[in-house]
Amino acid sequence: QVQLVESGGGLVQPGGSLRLSCVASGITFSTTAMAWYRQTPGKPRELVALSTQGARTIYGDSASGRFTLARDWDKNMVALQMSGLNPEDTAVYYCKAISDRGREYWGRGTQVTVSS
Repeated sequence: QVQLVESGGGLVQPGGSLRLSCVASGITFSTTAMAWYRQTPGKPRELVALSTQGARTIYGDSASGRFTLARDWDKNMVALQMSGLNPEDTAVYYCKAISDRGREYWGRGTQVTVSS
């Protein structure tokens, strides 16, 4: 059974930083693409960052050079370091895994709120 467990969300002031983590189990991590998406009410989920099976990192427009994706192959973990946060970054952030067969799995999400 595939499980993606996210952590690290919370409330942060504008200009602050947060680090989100996603630990995966039940998958072959080395052949799985891992990504972070985010969603606000009434809008579709949008890509924040993706680590491909080949360890290439792709950032969505929302990352804007402020976010960094890091992958720990030993811990089956992918982390999203976010800095320079602003209220428009407020969203539920979801971890996603895409297997080498194209199956997709989602975590339950973690809330990030940027507010003073």
